[in-house]
Amino acid sequence: MGVVKHLVCGLGKATGLVSVSVLVIAAVLSYLDDPDPVRVSSMAEDMKTLEENFRQRNRSCFLLGASGETGSLLLQELLERNIFSKITIIGRRRLTFEGKAYENLVQEVVDFEKLDDYAAAFQGHDVGYCCLGTTRAKAGADGFFRVDHDYVLKSAELAKAGGCSQFHLESSRGADKNSNFLYLKVKGQVEADIEALDFERYSIYRPGVLLVDRRESRPGEWLARKFFGAVSAVCSTPMSIPIQVVAKAMVSNTLRQPEQKTEILENKAIGDLGKSTGK
Repeated sequence: MGVVKHLVCGLGKATGLVSVSVLVIAAVLSYLDDPDPVRVSSMAEDMKTLEENFRQRNRSCFLLGASGETGSLLLQELLERNIFSKITIIGRRRLTFEGKAYENLVQEVVDFEKLDDYAAAFQGHDVGYCCLGTTRAKAGADGFFRVDHDYVLKSAELAKAGGCSQFHLESSRGADKNSNFLYLKVKGQVEADIEALDFERYSIYRPGVLLVDRRESRPGEWLARKFFGAVSAVCSTPMSIPIQVVAKAMVSNTLRQPEQKTEILENKAIGDLGKSTGK
C-alpha cells in the first residue's frame, strides 16, 4: 500500500507540474503573439470588399487533395465564400458530398502515375490550390517522395501549361531542400521546383503543427498536437495552428495583391490572415 501511495502521489505531482508548465508556456507565447482585436476587425471589413471585387472577375480554380484534412476544409471555405464561378477538384477517386453547396462542383478523376494522359483536367483554371500529401509511415520513403514531390510538381507543370496563373501550395514550417530530414527536405525541394515554373503568382504556406485529429500521424506528431492543443486552449502559439485557420488564410490570401511573385507565409502570417474573415 505504501508503494502504491507513493506512486499515486508521484503521478499527481507530475501531472501538476505538466499543467503548470503548459500555463507558463501559454502565458509567454501569449505575450509574444498578442492579437490586436481592432486590427482583426478592420481586416474583416476589408476582406468583404476584396471578396466582392474578386467575385466580379468570374474566375475558376482547381483543388488537389480535397479528401485530406486541410483540403476538405479549404473546399468548404471556397464554397462558403463563393468567390469563384467554377470550382474543380482533381483526385484519384470521385468523392461523395451531401448538400446543395456541392451541386455545381466539378470532379476530375485522374491517375497520378499517368498525369500526362489527364492534361485536360488541368486546363482552363485561373487559380490552383494544392494540399496533396501523404505520410512516410503510410507510403514509405519512396512513396512519400512520389506523392509529395512528383505528383505535386507534375500537377503544377500541367496547370501552368493549361493557363493557370496562380498556384497556392500548402507546405510545412521548416521546409528546406537542404535539410537532413526527409520530410522537410522534400517539402523544400518541391517548393523550389515549382518556383522555377515561374507562375505569375506563387504562394507557399508553411504552417506549424496542425491542430487536427489526423487519421494517420507522422512519428512524434501526435504528441506535438496534444501538447500544442493544450497550450492553444489558453492562447494562440507561434508553433501551432488550427487547421481551419490555414484553410481560411489560403482563401483570404488569394484575394490580396502580393508584393512579389513568390511569397512565403510562415505560421504567424497564416494565423493573422486566418483571423481576417472575422468568423
